[in-house]
Amino acid sequence: MGASELLGLLARALAAADDELAMPARMCQACATLLGADSAALTVAATAEDRLTVATSDGVAARIEDLEEMLGEGPARLALAEDRIVVSEVDGRSDGTSFPVFSHVVGAISGPVTYHAVPMHAGGRVMGVLSLLTTSTTLSRGPDDVQFLADVVGLSLMGDLDSLDWSTRAEVHQATGMVTAQLRVAPRDALAVLRAHAFARSTTLEDVADDVVRRRLSFTYDESNAVQTQRTEEP
Repeated sequence: MGASELLGLLARALAAADDELAMPARMCQACATLLGADSAALTVAATAEDRLTVATSDGVAARIEDLEEMLGEGPARLALAEDRIVVSEVDGRSDGTSFPVFSHVVGAISGPVTYHAVPMHAGGRVMGVLSLLTTSTTLSRGPDDVQFLADVVGLSLMGDLDSLDWSTRAEVHQATGMVTAQLRVAPRDALAVLRAHAFARSTTLEDVADDVVRRRLSFTYDESNAVQTQRTEEP
């Protein structure tokens, strides 16, 4: 399909979206409609470790994006790192997949789905990922059309970056620094501790970071040099 025809279809899908939603949310809905996805999400990224989910089409997509951020693994992270479309069948089993924990937990949330992670480009670089979940194995359009639409969305988001709320990412950075000091470890290891704690509590990385920054949660070593957590009431 030609670019002008795809842009026309996108314009019609945007017009049909809820006009009370912010632009990223309308784009997310429009992409799901155009590409035959059951759920969709948009993330922008300064680096592979510094990602912000700016829109999700429903609760399932939101939970899966939180999960990928918490685990530090998944198709969207790989698409961002390697600048390529990543398609992964998720059926709740941890064998035969590049993302064993992610696949197992997502399968429990959504049932068998296919996850399509499409890098979005703007200014000659990857600036985020369009994530699409389908109960079928394919999208309604081919890879070239999917990539074209993802890049159009990426260009649109670049013009709206100043309006995005990056405060949660700043809090994760602050919490990582605090845990780095508490445990005397490298920032990458401190972030791994935060992710592990979020997974153990079945909560989000942002919630754990908020607890650390507000000093409701701290980390220490016990006598056997194992990491221990200390929880206090909010001051």
